[in-house]
Amino acid sequence: MPFDKKHLLLLLDRPREPVFMGKGRVVFDVPDNYLTDRYRPIGPEIQNRFGENAEERIPVRSIALPDLRIPMSLGRQEQFSLFIPRHRKIAARLIDIFMGMRNVEDLQSCAVFARDRINPYLFNYALSVALLHRKDTHDLDLPTIIEVFPDKYVDSKVFSQIREEATVVPEGMRMPIVIPKDYTASDLDEEHRLWYFREDIGVNLHHWHWHLVYPFDASNRAIVDKDRRGELFYYMHQQLVARYNFERFSNRLQRVKRLNNLREPISEGYFPKLDSLVASRAWPGRVDASVLKDLNREADQIKQDVADLERWIDRIYEAIHQGFVVDESGNRIPLDEQKGIDHLGNIIESSILSPNRQLYGDMHNMGHVFISYAHDPDHRHLESFGVMGDVATAMRDPVFYRWHSYIDDIFQEHKNKLPPYTRSQLTFDGISITGITVQPEDGPPNTFQTFWQQSDVDLSRGMDFVPRGNVFARFTHLQHSPFVTTIMIENDSDAQRMAFVRVFLAPKNDERGTPMVFRDQRLFMVELDKFLVALRPGANRIRRRSKESTVTIPFERTFRNLDQNRPEADTPQEAEFNFCGCGWPAHMLIPKGLPEGLPADLFIMVSNYEEDRVVQDLVGTCNDAASYCGVRDRLYPDRKAMGYPFDRAARSGVDSLANFLTPNMAVQSITVVHNDRTVNRTG
Repeated sequence: MPFDKKHLLLLLDRPREPVFMGKGRVVFDVPDNYLTDRYRPIGPEIQNRFGENAEERIPVRSIALPDLRIPMSLGRQEQFSLFIPRHRKIAARLIDIFMGMRNVEDLQSCAVFARDRINPYLFNYALSVALLHRKDTHDLDLPTIIEVFPDKYVDSKVFSQIREEATVVPEGMRMPIVIPKDYTASDLDEEHRLWYFREDIGVNLHHWHWHLVYPFDASNRAIVDKDRRGELFYYMHQQLVARYNFERFSNRLQRVKRLNNLREPISEGYFPKLDSLVASRAWPGRVDASVLKDLNREADQIKQDVADLERWIDRIYEAIHQGFVVDESGNRIPLDEQKGIDHLGNIIESSILSPNRQLYGDMHNMGHVFISYAHDPDHRHLESFGVMGDVATAMRDPVFYRWHSYIDDIFQEHKNKLPPYTRSQLTFDGISITGITVQPEDGPPNTFQTFWQQSDVDLSRGMDFVPRGNVFARFTHLQHSPFVTTIMIENDSDAQRMAFVRVFLAPKNDERGTPMVFRDQRLFMVELDKFLVALRPGANRIRRRSKESTVTIPFERTFRNLDQNRPEADTPQEAEFNFCGCGWPAHMLIPKGLPEGLPADLFIMVSNYEEDRVVQDLVGTCNDAASYCGVRDRLYPDRKAMGYPFDRAARSGVDSLANFLTPNMAVQSITVVHNDRTVNRTG
């Protein structure tokens, strides 16, 4: 039988079960010397028992194995965090091992041996990064982390119900287990109004997958050193904060308060109501008014003072005001208009790309670590980190947005030093927008309509030691009615022009109901779409459907079974079905709004594609959510700065969006209306 590399994905299923246990109707034939000490003496009995009903047996070849001592130094039942330097080094070593296997068959052998000896979270991360980056496996469809580790997303009380349903009820008759709509706090906590955003599956999967595509460390520099990586870190997180503030306005809350004083108590507490099935421990909470303290955690090899974090921040600010950073050899690297934001991003989110880790430190990552250990900074209670310590769960915590608001402030300090865009840098001669209309499927023109929707996720791949077969959890999440945006564009020249259409949305008013000044509103601009059009001479009518957005990934990628409705192997349809998985969830494209309607400005700009284009072949690449994620193995598909034209302060005399406009821009007033009803997704 020819070797099938898709079997590698089975190694991600049911992560705590021994590798020889069946994966559906498939079983790995594990060499006796690959079994762990516990099972080696009874190897034949085990292999026979778990293989007797198998429809397919996957042979595993015994090979000379690499040195796994470093990856095995993290305990099987410990938590794993990409923010902890020791864990990052361990993960980088395992990624290198998997990347270094000479072919996929050897990779399978190595992964089978490692799987039952290495921490499941670490194994999943390292193998996922390797599969995404190896040329012989990068077309494989990775299961999302909720399918493999549902404990990171599901109320811990629900697991006993899921086990009962799977054990008692035959497959085909099982009912979805309904996850409570808001189970982490009561309405006494005003921050809990944002539960649907912070605890949304798709939002958290986006953050997890982004960090999978853009890892911090690996000896193979190409895995980390992707085009405009530092700038993308800035822009993706800037957009998260902008979206979060939009949701705060949709819940009558003030914009998020920056965590710019590390000595001040953190007023917001958070209790996640999650259990780690790997560590067999509840995820720790954080009480109100917690204070960051110096860390001395021997088990994690962390001894760091809050003053270190403050010192790194001061040095970064100093570099911004000097206009350059200093590398390890003492050379000056200018923080200029072209690459400055990229260098700054690589310093703030410290990775192997940082020009000087010794000087500028590990600010972003260690900020997460300090916050995640606020409840037990010296390990006296033997507690692990809170949700801020894990990229898969960090966005659940209100303090995530406070920390990233401060980080965005640092980036804006640099952006504000750059010269404003001149009128000529913003115009597109001969092109003007003459009209914009938004038509939702339900509701009057120029409104966005939102509501609640219930959707099911199959958790069977992550339910260890539970009878086989599908078992679904039902989540409630925000959704919007599909809409079509119609844009009228006039091309005064007598030749066809290629253009980028850039679409943004921002609140019209601030917390007090006062019209926003441009200085503030530009930071609230949420990118909804960016696409290429050919403009004929004269009038052009462009229609764009909401589901075509280049920010989002389709709904089915968040809520779906990877094996259901899969096209036949090696067909064009299957190639289309495969995806990279990184992107903003489509159901969260539009903010919630208010029952009476939240006033917003829909901004559209048409820019010259000849100035913006990046010459490259995008055929066969995952580029449908390029705005926040880039394009795998390619250059970022836009030469302009990310967030253009709102990434810099305005030119002199501009104090409102209206007087920022040039003829190739237009604004349409929009009302975002929330209808407090819940629909069940069918089909």
